[in-house]
Amino acid sequence: MTQSVVTRKPSLGNRRTFMIGLGATSLLAACNNGLTGNGGPRIEARADASLDYLYNTYPNTRDLREKSVGMLVMPLVTKAGLGVGGSYGRGVLRVNDVTVDYYSSTQASVGLQIGAQQYAHVLFFMTNDALATFRRSSGWAAGADIEYALNNRGENLSAETTTSRSPVIAVVFGQAGLIAGATVEGIKYSRIIP
Repeated sequence: MTQSVVTRKPSLGNRRTFMIGLGATSLLAACNNGLTGNGGPRIEARADASLDYLYNTYPNTRDLREKSVGMLVMPLVTKAGLGVGGSYGRGVLRVNDVTVDYYSSTQASVGLQIGAQQYAHVLFFMTNDALATFRRSSGWAAGADIEYALNNRGENLSAETTTSRSPVIAVVFGQAGLIAGATVEGIKYSRIIP
């Protein structure tokens, strides 16, 4: 009795699937996805420095920290544009002064614009519902319902801000202090692995 051996040529679909899988694996390995990098500690160090600056320069922001249930600290956001613009930054979400997640912020804009600037901002979540909604979303976009802390008397924030019942309060600041008229509206925040 003879036994016959049948050889099959690999199908094009299997080879393609294998090559796509190999390419994706190589890409992830090349990026290293931050698992062994020092991105997290670098973001945390920047967040600590930004909070120190904020609390020392504007002491009333400590009241916001004490009243909040969590805060998103974006220590460095770079915004640039030449007709079409955008911004990008990375930061930390802290609950009870402990980092629980890392986030990126992105924003795109079109219109008359030229130049670049860097700034920082902190979103203070004043209610558990606001914090839970932020954490559950796959890409939370800041809307018009955010209240802004404004510098109206030297180093003091407006009294309404520190006694506000708004669910989210934003403080936008930079090298020149609190940035008047600055907004986080339209910025999209997404969870990342640094």
